[in-house]
This record gives sequence, C-alpha cells and structure tokens, in this order.
Amino acid sequence: MCKKLIWRHRRNTETLSIKQQGLCFKTRTNAEVIIFFIHLNFIRLNFNMFVTDIRKEFYDVVVNQRVALFVSPDIDALCACKVLQALFHCDQVQYTLVPVAGWQDLGTAFMEHKEQYQYFVLINCGANVDLLETLQPEEDSVFFICDTHRPVDVVNVYNDTQIKLLIKQDDDLGVPSYDDIFRDDEEDEEGDGDDSGNESDGSAEPSGKRRRYDEDALERRIERQRARREWEARRREILFDYEQYEFHGTSAALVMFELAWVMSKDTKDMLWWSVIGVTDQWVHDKIPHMKYVTDIATLQRHVSRHNHRNEDEENSLSIDCMRITFEYDLRLVLYQHWSLYESICNSCYTSCSFKLWSINGQKKLQEFLADMGLPLKQVRQKFNSMDMSIKENLREVIEESANKFSMKDIRVQTFAVNFGFKNRFLASDVVHAAAALLENVEKDEMPTDNFIKALDCLSRSNLERLHLGIDLAKKKLKAIQQTVASCICTNLILSQGPFLYCHLLEGTPDVKLFSKPLALTLLCKYLLKAFICSTRNKRCKILPLIMAAPLDVEKGTVIVLGIPPESETSDKKNFFGRAFEKAAESTSSRTLHDHFDTSVIELKMEDRGKFLDALITLLS
Repeated sequence: MCKKLIWRHRRNTETLSIKQQGLCFKTRTNAEVIIFFIHLNFIRLNFNMFVTDIRKEFYDVVVNQRVALFVSPDIDALCACKVLQALFHCDQVQYTLVPVAGWQDLGTAFMEHKEQYQYFVLINCGANVDLLETLQPEEDSVFFICDTHRPVDVVNVYNDTQIKLLIKQDDDLGVPSYDDIFRDDEEDEEGDGDDSGNESDGSAEPSGKRRRYDEDALERRIERQRARREWEARRREILFDYEQYEFHGTSAALVMFELAWVMSKDTKDMLWWSVIGVTDQWVHDKIPHMKYVTDIATLQRHVSRHNHRNEDEENSLSIDCMRITFEYDLRLVLYQHWSLYESICNSCYTSCSFKLWSINGQKKLQEFLADMGLPLKQVRQKFNSMDMSIKENLREVIEESANKFSMKDIRVQTFAVNFGFKNRFLASDVVHAAAALLENVEKDEMPTDNFIKALDCLSRSNLERLHLGIDLAKKKLKAIQQTVASCICTNLILSQGPFLYCHLLEGTPDVKLFSKPLALTLLCKYLLKAFICSTRNKRCKILPLIMAAPLDVEKGTVIVLGIPPESETSDKKNFFGRAFEKAAESTSSRTLHDHFDTSVIELKMEDRGKFLDALITLLS
C-alpha cells in the first residue's frame, strides 16, 4: 500500500538549523511543502538508508544500466572517479561523466540528463542538502551519493526510495534517531476531530454532563499541544547540535576502492588512487590526524597484500612495472622534484617553524643547513642531481638536525609509487600536481578542460602531464609562501574579536590564483599557522581565520573562506558554514552559497562591512 506523505522542510533562521514540522498524512496546499511518495513499510523506527552491501545494493544495480556520473572538483573525488571508471570499463557499463563545480552546476547537469538517465552517481557532492528538494526529480530517479561532506542531511538519511548513501558506517555520523526528528500528525488531528465530533453528538445530553465533557476535551487538546511544542523545541535543539559543524568523513576514493576489493577487481592503480584520495584529505586539512593515521593503516594492509601478490612481476624490473611502498617520509613538499633548499623554504611546516619571513628566520635556516653538514651547492641543486651518497641518508640527516631545532614531526606516514626505473612520486606530490592543474589560472581555459587534465595526470600513462602539474604546483607554493610573508610583515591579519580576518587586496601578486577554493584553503591554512608562530597574543593563537580574496572585479565580488582554529588535536569541524548563512540572512547581504563546502561563499564587496559586523555579533 502506498500513501502520500508530506515532508515539510524549511530553514529556521533563528537557530541556523533545519526546522522540519514532521510527517503528515493529510495533504495540504502549501508552497513550501514538497510531496513525494514513500511506501509505508519503509517508514519504521530508527531506520537509516546507508548502503550496507555496496556490491549488491549499488554496483549490481547499475552494472546493466546507463549511469550519469556527477563529480565535484576536488582530488579525492577525481580519484574516486578513476576507480569507478576502471570498474565501469571492466564491466562495459555505459556512463557519462559530468564535472559539477557547485550547486548551480549540479542542478543544470541534472536538468540536462534527467530524461536520458534513471541512475545518478554523485561523488563528493549532494549529501549535505535535501537533494530531492534541491533537484525536484521524477519518482523513478535514483541517486547514489558517495560524499565525504558531513553532516548528512536527515532527509537523505531517512529516504529509502530515491537516495542511497555510499558512506562508511564506522564514521562518527551522529545522525539523530527517526523519532526525534519526524512525527506522525495523524493521531493529533484525529484526536481533535473526535473531540469536536463527540461535542456535537452529545447535544441531547444534560448540559452539566456536556460541560464536563467539553472541559475534559479541552484539557486533552491543551495537553497534546503542550507535548507537541515540547517535542518541536527538543527537535530544533537536536537538529541544531547535529548541523552546526561541517566536517569530512572517509575518503570517497577509499570507499570506491573497497567496492573493487569486495568484488576482487582491485588493481594497484586503484589502490594508488585511493592512497592519493586519503592524502588529499590530509594535505587540505579536511580530517583529523588520527583519522588520517587510521586510514593509512587500512591502506598499508592492502599495499602489503598487493606487493606480496605481485612479487614475481616486480622482480622482472619491467620499465612498465608499478610498485607502491609505505614510507615514513619528510614533510618537505615536492622535495624530490625540486631543490632541497626551495622545498624547505616553501613547505608550511619548515617555513613556519623557522619563521622564514623574518631576518632571524633566515639565519635559523642557514644554521640548520650548516648543522646538517651538506654543501650549499648540493642543497640548492635539483634533488635528482645531488650526490647519491647524500641522497641515501638524507632523511636520517634531516631528521637528526630537525630534532635540534624543535621540529620533531618532520617525518610523516605516507606512500610512494615507482613507475619503472626512473619515476618516483610521493602521494602528496600527486595531490599538489593535480590540484594545480585543476585550478590552473595561467591559461583562460574552461573549468571542464582543467578537470580533464587533472583527471588524466592520475594515470601512469600520462606522466608528462603529471610533471607539468608538478611545475605548476611549484609556482603555486611559491606564490603562497610570498603572500604569507607579505601578510605577516604588513600586519594584514586583524583580530575581529571572535575570529581573525585577512583580506587580499586587488593588485596583490598572484591574487587571481587565490580566487580558487583549493588554493585559498592552502593559503589560509599556511597563513594561520604562520600567524600563530609569529604572534605573542595567546588569545589570538586559538582563534579561527576568515580570509577574503578578489573573485570578479567587474561584478565586485570576493570569495570568502573560514577555517577552524589551528591545533594538532583539532577535530577539523568547521562552524563557519552555518554562521555565514545566518550573517547573510540577518543583514540581507548579497551572497552566493554555491560551493559544496559550506564554509566557502561568494560575497558582494559592498556588503563586506555589514556581513563581518553580523559575524562578530553572532560569534561573540
């Protein structure tokens, strides 16, 4: 049996949370009401709609269908896409790949493909909004969502007909129970009807008895209304607690690799892509350190299994062979493709530790190089050109000297890959290269072209493109280092009370680069760490940072990004997404919340003042 159910889903601006009035079996005319059909046997207590058997409930469903694949522009999503593409090619699944940069792109892409496709796979997009309300699909459209964005919208969680969530169950999701957020109004409405009906039927009874009955009915109605108000107040509180922070879950690439693994179709290429996906989350500061270590341990087991399985192939030393190894390597960005000196100067960890924007910092760097005992000529030339005797013990030499300069975490758990004899890359090298290609601003190319180039550089058959990405990444990292030094030396970071604020002015060198979210995220992370190392104000050390950069001069818009306070033990939960929404609503600021990360928005420059004032009031 199938009945109409109404989900009333609206935004409560006072609490920054979704206010849902619940489920009602009575159809009402309301512009804000979204009606869709759900079989009643799917509505049950404490149920949720996360796919538990990813092979049976996802892959076996789409393997004989035509699929539309919507992929967001981040490196983890690209890697997940590569894994899924490899599986689709293996089983000859017909699919269309569509890059989607934001919610507007997603809506447009869906409108263009909804007539041709029934099944849609969304990678790193779609989980954190009510997707059915956003896209307004037909009843037969089915969405498989593999998204790291948290929290997952509660309507997506508790819809079993069209939304299928490809999300690991062991992630700390904290989804509220069904009874706490959805309520059946049928009993209340029937109760009210019974009271009024009995009231009219009892007209022949003595007036005293009827009066007593009326009083009892009124008391019952008042009690029901009181209970409902209490339930709604508690519900608003529960949803506010659930939705106030944005964070990230398990890498989409790792989820897709585990799908390949359970089907016994996993390859070393797929494993390498999942390694890059997890590393991307670490490089762009999306997950806590312990989550990174846990996922690395999972990947290490798969790497050991593959290396053991392919020992004969590796021993052949073929120029086409591929070998992945676990490494305890240096936190020096791109050092194997750069000079050691340039890498130290442009790595966030070492640059902030030495405070290289200062004269004393430069002196410390020289002392560090002298302590290592390496000739300056060797340090300043490309890594590949260094003497073999120096390269063999380089990590140990650097670690020993780093400990003397209070850099005890100079090494980090990661993976490296060898393609044939000559080509060796750390996972972080590929992340930086792909991100640089994805957000390349040197040529006025379409975002789709950059997306395809970034996707191509992940394949071992396109090493030339990967090297091009590494060259772009070097320029990007230099620009970040120079911008950080400029901001620190000119005191551009201002304390606004509850947060720090920095605004890059039009005309700043490389400012066009920082109109892109990944580049701005790296700059923001680097700048906050540098500010903490340079300031003596203890209170400022624990503040989050909001950064604004010019986006479109003609339209007068800026891109605004907020990141949580810097801490090694931070859970990386970000409250700026909800705060930005509230500040924009309360001041009627002209903003565009189009990014899948809610902590990234576009803002009219003219409204910047009142928007920041509202944020200060809201967060104080």
